[in-house]
Amino acid sequence: MPSGTRQEFAEYASANLPRLHRTAYLLCGDPHRADDIVQSTLTSLFVHWKKAGAADNLDAYVHRIMVRRFLDELRRSWSKVLLWAEAPERATPEDETVENRDEVLAALRRLPKGQRAVLVLRYIADLSVEETAQALNCSTGNVKSQAARGLATLRAVMTDAEPKPAFGPGGI
Repeated sequence: MPSGTRQEFAEYASANLPRLHRTAYLLCGDPHRADDIVQSTLTSLFVHWKKAGAADNLDAYVHRIMVRRFLDELRRSWSKVLLWAEAPERATPEDETVENRDEVLAALRRLPKGQRAVLVLRYIADLSVEETAQALNCSTGNVKSQAARGLATLRAVMTDAEPKPAFGPGGI
């Protein structure tokens, strides 16, 4: 765990920047908003760097900050203002390997924010159920049910079918 020095913060931020940007990008679907979310996350982390040292899991602590910044941005009305007459050409992360990236991102954007956050943290950021629950400040059961519902919805959206219930008849 970090002891609180600026050097340790810089090393952590540098080593984790691509992963944080990818996670933010998958949460919001826009590289420019992802940059803003990562910057806000790292700013908050820097301010609370000594407190972060006391966290059991630093990555979960950072993911919790990131999800909160993402949700805060969704609540702001000014974030929905378009600044251009036409959308700028979208940049893609350099390590993107999914052939149907646009389809997956569109499907992710159709999910409720809680399900989207769980799926991104569980399957993209590769956090465990417990780490995801810690990052989102919820129970492991909530993570599991949100993941099941989110995956069912994603499958339905990706195949243009009606989602089957995650639990009960036809579900798990």
